[in-house]
Amino acid sequence: MDLRKIKKLIDILEESNLAELEIKEGEESVRLSRVPKGAAVAPAAPPTHVQVPVAAPAPTTPAASVPTPAPATGGKELPPGHVLRSPMVGTFYASPSPEAPAFVKVGQTVKVGDTLGIIEAMKMFNQIEADAAGTVLAVLASSGQPVEFDEPLFVIG
Repeated sequence: MDLRKIKKLIDILEESNLAELEIKEGEESVRLSRVPKGAAVAPAAPPTHVQVPVAAPAPTTPAASVPTPAPATGGKELPPGHVLRSPMVGTFYASPSPEAPAFVKVGQTVKVGDTLGIIEAMKMFNQIEADAAGTVLAVLASSGQPVEFDEPLFVIG
């Protein structure tokens, strides 16, 4: 990852009220964290730091292979099917506005590229699009609630 990008991320973190920011691009990831302004700092607290771990390449599997079941999340078993996971940390919204209907409902058929929801991150609204065609078997995220990176959002069968 380019050093200019990391410096820009540090600036974004300092201008926001976020305490932590993690970005992954391919095999590289950057995680920035800080103590929020106005918080008491213990003498043993580490200063703001930047970690750039080098990850080992993930094994590739052919597209025609049988998908491996996703691990249980929070004690809930996921229904069998393609699990669409959150690409970022942010706030999930199931509809474009509070009074509008949800983008998708359980049982609805979707195509690749259909908008399933929105994640607000750093005051930017990012559309979450279907990466597989099929029927929505489960909507796992609640509208208005925070989501973590790689958290299951939808199951498409």
